Amino acid sequence: MKKIIAIFFLSFSLFVHAQNEQLAMNYFDRGEFEKALISYEELLKTQPNNANFFQKTVECYQQLQQFEKADKALQERYTKYKQGALLVDIGFNYQLQKNTNKANNYFDQAIDKIKKNPSEVYGIGFLFDKKGLIDYAILAYQTAMDLEPKNNFNYQLALLYGQKGDFDTMIEKFLTESINNPQNLIMIQNQLSRFMSEDTTSTFNDVLKKALLLRVQKNQDIFWNEYLSWFYVQQKEYGKAFIQEKAIYKRNPESFGNIVNLGQLAIEENDETAAKDILGFVLENTKDLDLQIQSHSYLMEMKIDKSQSKDYPLINQELDNLIKEFGVSPFTLSLLKLKAHFSAFNLKDAETGKIILKNVLEMPLNKQQVAEIKMELADILLFEEKFNQALLYYSQIESESNNNPIGQEASLKIAKTSYYKSDFKWAEHQLKVLKSASTQLIANDALDLYLLISDNTVEDSTQVALKKFARADFLLFQDKKQDALEAFQAILKENKGDAIEPVTLLRIGKIHEKLNDFTQALSNYQAIIDNHKESIYVDEAYFFAAEIYAQIGNIEVAKPLYEYIIMNKVDSIYFVEAQKKYRKLRGDSI
Repeated sequence: MKKIIAIFFLSFSLFVHAQNEQLAMNYFDRGEFEKALISYEELLKTQPNNANFFQKTVECYQQLQQFEKADKALQERYTKYKQGALLVDIGFNYQLQKNTNKANNYFDQAIDKIKKNPSEVYGIGFLFDKKGLIDYAILAYQTAMDLEPKNNFNYQLALLYGQKGDFDTMIEKFLTESINNPQNLIMIQNQLSRFMSEDTTSTFNDVLKKALLLRVQKNQDIFWNEYLSWFYVQQKEYGKAFIQEKAIYKRNPESFGNIVNLGQLAIEENDETAAKDILGFVLENTKDLDLQIQSHSYLMEMKIDKSQSKDYPLINQELDNLIKEFGVSPFTLSLLKLKAHFSAFNLKDAETGKIILKNVLEMPLNKQQVAEIKMELADILLFEEKFNQALLYYSQIESESNNNPIGQEASLKIAKTSYYKSDFKWAEHQLKVLKSASTQLIANDALDLYLLISDNTVEDSTQVALKKFARADFLLFQDKKQDALEAFQAILKENKGDAIEPVTLLRIGKIHEKLNDFTQALSNYQAIIDNHKESIYVDEAYFFAAEIYAQIGNIEVAKPLYEYIIMNKVDSIYFVEAQKKYRKLRGDSI
């Protein structure tokens, strides 16, 4: 019984302590520093050695401008523990009082601590950085490295120089660290990528490119070719990345997989010229059947995407020839799936598509391959308006995929199927969950559809216009562009000035783009820009219009459209891409 009572009181004591700590933290976060100070002082009495409680107490003193109390507490603690980081705290307390001489005196004492014991740098350097004392942080880390060559703070120093805007030194440190410690490469490239995307003037990107080009020219190590290829991929300059990948291949013939992946990236970003060059190179230089099949599949996908109905017979014959050449097996899955899709959606021969896929499902496939084939089969069933059968396959994929990307894609297609059926309530329910999907593309698509449904339900509770819109969207899914165009134009005519107008204009513009009617596409985008400035679709209108003008060579009209997104739509999903395209048109690339 005594043990039970003791455990009870211990548990109760810990619970009360945790509650008091949470209360103090809440006061501090809300800026109620007087209340926070009282709470932290009480906590410090119970745990006088707790560094966090002490630090928060000092910060409360400083927020309340009780600098003498802060100094007294810090001096007493330094006398007791002799920790070098406390000298930084004491100096910072004087800096807050604008007493620069005394502050620097204590900062210099902290540096002297490192000179006597280089291991002190971990606490001192970190605190200098945390307090925004960048020059002293650099001095701390550099001093420790000079005294003990085994110490390596290149990563920390690079970030500090970056904060100062000294990009040359930052990049030098990062690149040195990359080659000396390749295990840190991904972490470093993530940091470089962040600076690249945040750079609105192109200064950082130009400095990094020059530094990498110099290393490629001076050093024969393919490490630097790979690094420069990575840089060009971040800039979406796939043609230039390909030049580096070819140089790598000459010295390392096993690197073909990277070249194929680069081709896929070029396809995804609609860089058709680079994609054709890359995949053509692969087909000319490899005997690997997997790579040949993969390359042919990508090239055929591009051809189909750009094709008109008059091109279909020749494309169909090419697909048949490729399947005949490489055979029918799990190895030619990409070609078989492409043939099935083309048969259903382009040739409007759903039966042939289904027969191909059902035969494929009889093959020995892995779990991922089964999911991919079932997804394509479900798409064809949806194309035929067999909604329930399509939902059955999508649901199977969803339940068997453990929330991985293909499972989330199936979930999105379930929501879209409900949307096409005008079951908007169920679609909204699913889309709410998918808005936070781990795959960004799926999350964005889910959010777009969710907003479309919710925005057009508020104004029209009967959802008449939305039902017509969903039907027109379904015609687009079926690749019936002309029918879809007529349906959207009817909605535009019947719902002039309604909430659904801007998104309808957007859809019409995209169809005209697909039909290569750029004049009509631009007319619809301009209507959004002129008449729907507050619409959530205005950034898309600016971006798509800019893309067309850039494509047709009207650079001076494209630039201000990209610039509008950069200056006014920082939260747009097109913001980063608009920055890159704008810099390229402005001639920033070197």
